[in-house]
Amino acid sequence: MASATGASEGLKRIHFEVFGLVQGVFFRKCTLSQAREYNLVGWVRNNRSGTVEGEAEGAALQINAFKDWLSCKGSPQSRIDKCIFSVEEPIDKLTFKSFNIARTK
Repeated sequence: MASATGASEGLKRIHFEVFGLVQGVFFRKCTLSQAREYNLVGWVRNNRSGTVEGEAEGAALQINAFKDWLSCKGSPQSRIDKCIFSVEEPIDKLTFKSFNIARTK
């Protein structure tokens, strides 16, 4: 897992929202698995509007790979129309301890 030390290690935070056929197709479960594979921390949840949103923190290189996965791949049954990254910023330390599925908003 990425260490909780400063930005010299290139830590980054993103907030994302994924649009398309992303609910009822194991998107959150696959996102959780992918985030853990990349050693990221944060959360993912369904929105009542039919999108999936979340926040992820970790090494910049891993965050960039995760962004590609969110934008282009997703779960095998999903169809991603677009992915918006409303926050993308360097951080000094991680604010989450793990990556989890959160309750629907």
